[in-house]
Amino acid sequence: MTSHTLLARLHGRPAAGVPRWAVRAAWATSLTVLPAGLWRILAVDLRLPLMEVPADAPAPPEWFGFEWWYVIGLSAVSEALAFLAVGLVSEWGEVWPRWIPWAGGRRVPVLAAVVPAGLGAALNTLLWPYSLTMISLGHRIDGTGQTGLHESGWQQAVFLGAYWPLAAWGPLLGVLTAHYYRRRRAQDNVR
Repeated sequence: MTSHTLLARLHGRPAAGVPRWAVRAAWATSLTVLPAGLWRILAVDLRLPLMEVPADAPAPPEWFGFEWWYVIGLSAVSEALAFLAVGLVSEWGEVWPRWIPWAGGRRVPVLAAVVPAGLGAALNTLLWPYSLTMISLGHRIDGTGQTGLHESGWQQAVFLGAYWPLAAWGPLLGVLTAHYYRRRRAQDNVR
């Protein structure tokens, strides 16, 4: 089985008329969240030395306790939301999958995809570049004081390397949303 066939099975084929750049942008969008999620799991749950732990820091999360699962869940939900960008270029983003009750097999209304994707693009475009700039400068997100992050040298480089890809999430999603809207409207005008 080729990698192309495996990807087609996992997320469906690209929709008709979707250019290759859009498919690549959708996959890039879904991958922008992955490094931050991995960093969270490795640093917080598994306590790898990706950040300095002060002496007065709370104990690490109990294995399989609420805090442990919270970090896993946050990472998984973030990745799932980012993966929805693939729907903007795939067949399942135009026709509801058959397993969805009452909607399966019907066309996805354009605004049902564009409104949440547009809101997500706007939120992520406003949140991540600003937040990461403040953190990179050593400030809290509101611009005051120190971040409270305990990292230096290579740890800070790893942290910023894991989190800065999030700054691309919103703009990539915005471009894909605009392309989806224009493509679907053009298809509707042809019918």
